[in-house]
Amino acid sequence: MSFGLGITAAINIILTLIGIAFSWWALQCVRVDLFLSDPKGAKAKALMVIVSVVLGHGIARFLSDYAGWSQMLTQLF
Repeated sequence: MSFGLGITAAINIILTLIGIAFSWWALQCVRVDLFLSDPKGAKAKALMVIVSVVLGHGIARFLSDYAGWSQMLTQLF
């Protein structure tokens, strides 16, 4: 039982890291210079990291929930 939980935890960690990387990649096309006074500064980079982590976690959470719900559907029939 605990082995299965370990595998699930590892998959969730990997999904989260992939989601964060994907979010960072996707946010590179956003023109932050329109919204921030110093888009090359440390505060702008920190904001991009925080937004990437939040979006990446959301993506990973959605994929994890979707996989869980898909497995639950087999119990319906």
